[in-house]
This record gives sequence, structure tokens and C-alpha cells, in this order.
Amino acid sequence: MEMVCISDNINTTTGMRLAGVEGLVVHEKAEVKAALEKAVANKENGIILLTEKLAKDFPEIISNIRLKNQETLLVEIPDRHGTGRRSDFITSYINEAIGVKI
Repeated sequence: MEMVCISDNINTTTGMRLAGVEGLVVHEKAEVKAALEKAVANKENGIILLTEKLAKDFPEIISNIRLKNQETLLVEIPDRHGTGRRSDFITSYINEAIGVKI
């Protein structure tokens, strides 16, 4: 089983390649869609790493891939600019899930 990284910047892709994860850089909607479809079609890919910026910019493509695909895990990762999430995102998930503020 392999991983592939789909990123919107060369720095993230280079860092992942140094870690042994192949990847590609995409920017346009058609490029993102084609890259995801190709990555999902390759049955060797078990995990697809996708930068948070691409996931935020093209949510309809990401949702569609997640709904149609059951074999490959699609994971959003922060890029060189850090995460787009709030600093207390884990605590807010716990609060929402169990209804108790910690």
C-alpha cells in the first residue's frame, strides 16, 4: 500500500518526497479533479494526502471523491503556512461529541 500527496505548492510536495511519498502540484479545478481520480484509480494507493487549501478551495470535488470511493483514505494535511483550523479544534470536537466542556 502506498501514499500519494496532492498539493497546491512545491514546498509541501518536496517535503513529502523527502519522506518517501510521491506527489504532484496542482492549482486549477480540472487539475485537482484529474489528479484525485487518477490517484483513486491506482489500487496501490491506500492513502491520499491533500493540502487543506485544496480541500477548502474545491469542496465539491473532495466530497464527490469521498462519497464514491470506499477503498482509499483521503486525508487533509496542513501546508507550509500551517493549519487553517482553529487552535482549539480538537477540544471543540470533544465538546460537540460528548456535550461536556473541558
